[in-house]
Amino acid sequence: MPEYRQSDAFLHTLPAPLQDYPQWHRGRTRYALWMLPVDCPLLLRHLQLLQRELADLLHPTRRQPHVTLFVCGFEQSQRRFDDDFTPAQRNAQRAALSQMLDAPACLQLGEPDSFASAAFLSLQDPQGWLPRWRAALSRHADEVRQSTYVPHLTLGLYRRRISREQLCERLAALPAAPHSRLPVSRLVYARYAARDLFGPLHTRLSLPLPVDDL
Repeated sequence: MPEYRQSDAFLHTLPAPLQDYPQWHRGRTRYALWMLPVDCPLLLRHLQLLQRELADLLHPTRRQPHVTLFVCGFEQSQRRFDDDFTPAQRNAQRAALSQMLDAPACLQLGEPDSFASAAFLSLQDPQGWLPRWRAALSRHADEVRQSTYVPHLTLGLYRRRISREQLCERLAALPAAPHSRLPVSRLVYARYAARDLFGPLHTRLSLPLPVDDL
């Protein structure tokens, strides 16, 4: 059975309403983050398979599979609110990351798992790449985050409520990944339309890493 690192926080899934959140975006249009895109075709097909297996539980999404590295906030020319993010901050973060991309990086795929609001595939980082990159980004901006950072690949947000016990059975029955490695080919700064909860990510910057041929 999967280990629910977040399971003590919920007894049933928390469906996400399909609606606009004006109290969140306050008229701002673009929300930005640093992420690790999934470029491996085998893993992309596996994620699609898992989403089909859970299709009755999850909202359909047009957002590309990715690992969130750092949540920046709303792109704004100047900071007005705590979750605003400026070009100067982005440029400083880019410069910091550019000094740290001289070696191949790889994460390890774990088991299917869940937050109250979303199903995901867990990840491990035995070489500690993620905390180093996140520390570099944090030197130039405060991350917009209300909970502890947990590296993962989101499968989708829930659209209906089921119990934790039922969810545990569903996740435990999912097929295993075709391999255990997630090579990191690039770090990407992307953004999405704040009014579109399931909208695609649009790449603004892409920082390549060396490829490990092994």
